[in-house]
Amino acid sequence: MPKKRKSRGRSKGAKGRDSILYCDGCGRPIPRGKAIRITRPVSIVDPQLRKELEKKGAIIARSYVTKTLCVSCAVYQGVRKVRAREERRTSARR
Repeated sequence: MPKKRKSRGRSKGAKGRDSILYCDGCGRPIPRGKAIRITRPVSIVDPQLRKELEKKGAIIARSYVTKTLCVSCAVYQGVRKVRAREERRTSARR
């Protein structure tokens, strides 16, 4: 049976069994090598208020939130795209 991806969808290599993480989107347990992690800046202040404060010269700190997602949640949220069959065997690093 042909395999869909060269890495079988994981970045494990020859390290044995991966530890389990939980998806922040749906709570599904996923192996660490298959998890997709995204770090995004999140502002505590409302966007309109932020613009006004920045016009006056205020510096507003951002906090960074790291999410761990499974593949299906990452596709659903638009973090990853579904690739064509020919492109699936190669890794798409961003």
